[in-house]
Amino acid sequence: MSIPEDKKKKKSPIPNPSQKTNYQIFLISALLLVVVGIAYFSGSGGIQKTTKQRFFDMVLQHDVKKIVLVNDRNVEVTITDEALKSGRYDELLKRTNSPFSGTATGPQFQFEITPSYDFEAKYEEFLNKEKVPKEYQVPIEVDSNRAEVTSQLVTLGFWVLLFVGTWFLFRRVSGGGAGGQIFNIGKSKAALFDQDNKVKITFADVAGLDEAKEEVKEIVDFLRFPTKFTKLGGKIPKGALLVGPPGTGKTLLAKAVAGEAGVPFFSLSGSDFVEMFVGVGAARVRDLFKQAKEKAPCIIFIDEIDAIGRMRGKGGNMPGSNDERENTLNSLLVEMDGFGTDSGVIILAATNRPDVLDSALLRPGRFDRMISIDKPDIVGREQIFKVHLKPLKLGPDVDPKKIAAQTPGFAGAEIMNVCNEAALIAARRDKSEIDMQDFQDAIDRVIGGLEKKTKIISPEEKKIVAYHEAGHAVAGWFLEHADPLVKVSIVPRGVAALGYAQYLPKEQFLYTVEQLTDEMCMALGGRAAEDIIFGKISTGALSDLERITKMAYGMVSIYGMNDKIGNISFYDSKAGDYSFNKPYSESTAQTIDEEARNIVHEAYNRTKKLLLEKQPELEIVAKQLLEKEILFQSDLEKLIGKRPFEAETTYQAFTNKVDAPETLPDIIPNPAQQEGNSGSSTYSTNEGTYNK
Repeated sequence: MSIPEDKKKKKSPIPNPSQKTNYQIFLISALLLVVVGIAYFSGSGGIQKTTKQRFFDMVLQHDVKKIVLVNDRNVEVTITDEALKSGRYDELLKRTNSPFSGTATGPQFQFEITPSYDFEAKYEEFLNKEKVPKEYQVPIEVDSNRAEVTSQLVTLGFWVLLFVGTWFLFRRVSGGGAGGQIFNIGKSKAALFDQDNKVKITFADVAGLDEAKEEVKEIVDFLRFPTKFTKLGGKIPKGALLVGPPGTGKTLLAKAVAGEAGVPFFSLSGSDFVEMFVGVGAARVRDLFKQAKEKAPCIIFIDEIDAIGRMRGKGGNMPGSNDERENTLNSLLVEMDGFGTDSGVIILAATNRPDVLDSALLRPGRFDRMISIDKPDIVGREQIFKVHLKPLKLGPDVDPKKIAAQTPGFAGAEIMNVCNEAALIAARRDKSEIDMQDFQDAIDRVIGGLEKKTKIISPEEKKIVAYHEAGHAVAGWFLEHADPLVKVSIVPRGVAALGYAQYLPKEQFLYTVEQLTDEMCMALGGRAAEDIIFGKISTGALSDLERITKMAYGMVSIYGMNDKIGNISFYDSKAGDYSFNKPYSESTAQTIDEEARNIVHEAYNRTKKLLLEKQPELEIVAKQLLEKEILFQSDLEKLIGKRPFEAETTYQAFTNKVDAPETLPDIIPNPAQQEGNSGSSTYSTNEGTYNK
């Protein structure tokens, strides 16, 4: 599920919020410098502080030119030009970093006096006592009304600085960023898409979800033509829950609903309700629904709703504790019940964990519908590939049908990744267009990891890997219910996979005991081959043992496929994989362990017996692997003959419609059907086969 590049809306450049923040910081810094500068120069105006005794010495040296008594508090002294030029005061003025030079008009010095000090009388007394000549007796000028403008500017500047700084702080706190939104903490964080910011995605942009689209199309009709349903007495559903594995297109489908309906669309995640403060989640729920009612008709989309919708009482809280998540869920339940039948507000939610949701959230009247969005089948994958292949430059041999047949179990996100990897691989090889080989290499890259041909492996280890993978191939070749082999390789891939075998699985949902047993025998083929050829075993069967152990325990304790345990299942669909309580006694647990061990033991003996009978074929395949490193199905047919249980698979029937080759595709990478050989080789279980 994806949007073609040519349909994506080109967004206009959005200004960076940090630029605005930097501008505000620069403004405040400049204002601070101005205030500090005024404060610095207002204190003395570049005038040197001095003392009364030093002043009287200047008078005796005949260096004083002017004396001003300011407001009975300060005495400003201006010295003569001759004194400045003499250099007697240069050092003193340099120490003060005074802006005045030797030709400055002054004043250059000042000193403070107390209000009780009669400066004029003391000055007259000093002149008479020291008998200063009349021509050097400088009169005192009195300035009693000087306005202290600079002082007022400093005071005003600090007030302005305080105001601007406080405004900036409040703006930062109430805006975005880490620690922000203190004053808007109870407001909803939902992103609104309306007429000004309209969702451009439609159902045409969603591929491979035909059934799900039919379900949600009714929601669009509810929003467009509500009277069509209400006139017959029907009620518009309040909510629909989109359920499916990750990457299947739940969020994309919700956006398509909004784009088709042409109504406001509120989008947010379940975690957006959760905050460190008590009561914030409930407040945001109320604010969200308030905004939605004002914008009705509209859609509210809550992605990953399991973040707040988990079962209440399952969190292990102490009695009497206050669980913020449960309070948020309670508020959501109340708000959903509070809607009128004609409110025109529909809630869409998405999750890949429906088993953990609270039952009160799923009841009719809240989420009336549960829309299942599964991984696409072969037809759906073809449609998805067609969407993603549109913007690519393709070669004539690229066929979406064949690629879809080679990618069973892939979700929409994985298909998008395959297309992107194919384009990158073709570009790396300096090709002008993408051919089929690039897609096959991309599928290998997505599933198995990066090919590591330069990885140094000792000849002994390489031989063990060859026989291990040959054991998988030969065992599966002669087992009736095993999936057909497509490719076997001893080229290292990924983190630790030293080799792997790929099979073409059937898209089926029901498995018999015989089918599961053959799958286990095929998985044990590598370990059995090592035992037969070398008389010892290695750690390369780790992923194989992990797989068959889960299968054996599933057969015994989940699917009731064991005579001794009987038709009993201990699987709890509500608890899933996170149940910490065993619903059976210790004696039953011991019986389950014994029966699972017996199933694996019998499968191993059967596999070992088969490979002993087919040891010549095993030797041929292993030696050919050591020589070529990669063998395909056609190569095995030449080496050991055609598979005795060959039947047309679903994929062959599908690809034959487009004149596919008689042999299976060269690359069929499926994580659910890949055997690995290494300490921790890659293999993931097919969920459709057996629950884990």
